[in-house]
This record gives sequence, C-alpha cells and structure tokens, in this order.
Amino acid sequence: MGEGHLAYFIQDVVGELDLSVMYADHESDCGQPAYDPQMMVGLLLYGYCVGIVSSRKLERATHEQVPFRLLTADQDPDHDTICTFRCRHLEALSELFVQVLRLCQQAGLVKFGHVALDGTKMQANASKHKAMSYGRMKQEIARLEGEVEQLLSEAEAVDSPEDEQYGVGNRGDELPEELRYRQQRLERIRQAKAALEAQVRHRQQSKTDDDDDSDEHAAVDSDRPPPTPEDRAQRNFTDPESRILKDSATKAFVQAYNCQTAVEDTTQVIVAADTTQQANDKQQIAPMTEQVQKNTAKLPREVSADAGYFSKANVEHLTNSGIDPYIATKQRRHTDKSAPPPRGRIPQDATIKEHGS
Repeated sequence: MGEGHLAYFIQDVVGELDLSVMYADHESDCGQPAYDPQMMVGLLLYGYCVGIVSSRKLERATHEQVPFRLLTADQDPDHDTICTFRCRHLEALSELFVQVLRLCQQAGLVKFGHVALDGTKMQANASKHKAMSYGRMKQEIARLEGEVEQLLSEAEAVDSPEDEQYGVGNRGDELPEELRYRQQRLERIRQAKAALEAQVRHRQQSKTDDDDDSDEHAAVDSDRPPPTPEDRAQRNFTDPESRILKDSATKAFVQAYNCQTAVEDTTQVIVAADTTQQANDKQQIAPMTEQVQKNTAKLPREVSADAGYFSKANVEHLTNSGIDPYIATKQRRHTDKSAPPPRGRIPQDATIKEHGS
C-alpha cells in the first residue's frame, strides 16, 4: 500500500473528527472494554467507500484485506459488534457527514460557485410484491374474515365429536394450522391498514394546526368523519417506509426510496444528501437547497438539475433565494434531431418554461 492509499486518507480524516459523543456513550459500559469508536468509524467509512456495507463482509475483510487490517490495527470485531455499533450510533454517524463537509470547506475543496442536483431510485431491501394498497387491504380483510369464520365453523364441527371421543382439553381441540395462518395474515393487514389511516390523520391534524380559520369553522370540521387514505395509498409489510416508484433509468417499477444528492461541480464533493418517499423530484429543490445552506452556512450561486425538477415554483424559489437556476424544461434524447429552439428576442408574455427553452 502506497502513501496515497485511500485507507491512509480515511485514517487521517477520522482522526480529525469529533467523536466525543460516541466515547461518552461507552463510558458507562460494563464488562469487556468496547472497541475504540475511532477504529470502528474508520472501518465503516472505508467499507462504505469501497462498496462493502454488509457487516459480515466487513468482518471477513478484517481477516483477509490489508487496508481493513491497517484501519483496525489487526483487530477483528465480529459482524454483531459492527452492526450493533452502527445502530447504536446511527445519529452520530449521520452528523459526521457535516463534519467531513466542513473539513472539505476548510481545505478549500468546496468553492460553491455551482451545485448540481440529481436523484436516483435506491431499491429497498423488500419485494414490491409484499406491498398492498389501502383498497386491496379492505378487500383482503373482508375475504379473510369470511375464510376465518368458515374455518372456525369447520373447526367447531370437527372438534365437537372429537371432544366426545378424546375428551375436552386433549389435542383434538386445536385449531387447524391453516386457520392460524389466516388469522396472522389478517392481523398484519389490519395493522398496516391502521398505520395508513394514522398517517392520514396526522397529516390532517398538521394541516389543521397550521390553519388560521375561526373556532366556528373548526367546530364544523370536527363534525366531519375522520379522513381515510386513498385506495391507491400503499404500505409494504417488509419495509413500511419504502414505496413503489418508477425508475426513470429502467422504466420499471421497484420498491425503493428516492435518494437525492447535491454535488459541488469543481471537486465533486457532496454538499447535501437526503432520502424521500416522493415519486418524482419536483418537491426536492427547496429542501435540498435549504440543507446545503444548513450544512455549509452558504448558498451556491447556481444550481443545475434535469427536467424532473422543473416547475414554475422551483424556478421562482431559486431566483428569490438569489440563485441562478439552470433546470431543463423538458426531456430530450441525445439522438433527437429536431430543430433547435428559435433564437432572437424573447416575447414579453413568455412563460418561465418558454424562457428556459
């Protein structure tokens, strides 16, 4: 390994980070002394940089790969320890992103002349076939309730003569395995349905709290039935926070998250990152520019983005914030041979989209 190896760079960067929160959290631990948080952070950061995120693969790498053995000083924490450390310090690890970004600023790597914004669909660790819409949930609950009632009747018809034959309390009075499966599935669907309804009520309550209408108007609203989700609202049983989203690259629908990244154009340093459930990118301009300002205490002079971010509201938001927007107004293939947009004086009544075109 040469002096310019990434492992040495990670080791130096981690040495400059403030890990006092992690150290304080381990002071009250009993039993065997914990692994040094600085070593554990270096292990995780380097692993993520080279594409190794599995705790088991990280454990294996501490035995087999020289850069990992360098960062861990020939220690080999097992995968349970690595996973527990990550979960225990998840919030603190997220804050390290801002610390690293500030180090990049001090080193002059972030110029803030121009920031490029883009999003990608990150597939969740869940199958889209494990998702169910609110409308389908209502249908499934009614169907399963009917099946459970029928199976209960069948079980009663079978159990009664068996009780006479084997005696009450013996094995003959157990419910069929099929019935227990349906009861479990029915309970899961009911829980998912209740979670969707709770989300709608929470959004409605937040909207009501922000409403400045009179008490009389609020009293009228209180007489209305509680809001319910739309039939197309969905929830995944494996990963409830993920959504079925269309991947613009493959045009396929996947169970995923919409991950957003803002990058400084000169050195490619990431200045903001976020994950959302929104299907498209139109709602992400404002929160991402606000996060850039929060992370760096500055706003860029220019922001560029693809057509997925274009809207009149987004252009106006950037302009009002003193940022020059460079957002494509429509998708256009590189092989498109259509005539270029007309040149000359822009009409006074041109829309924002026509100005961009």
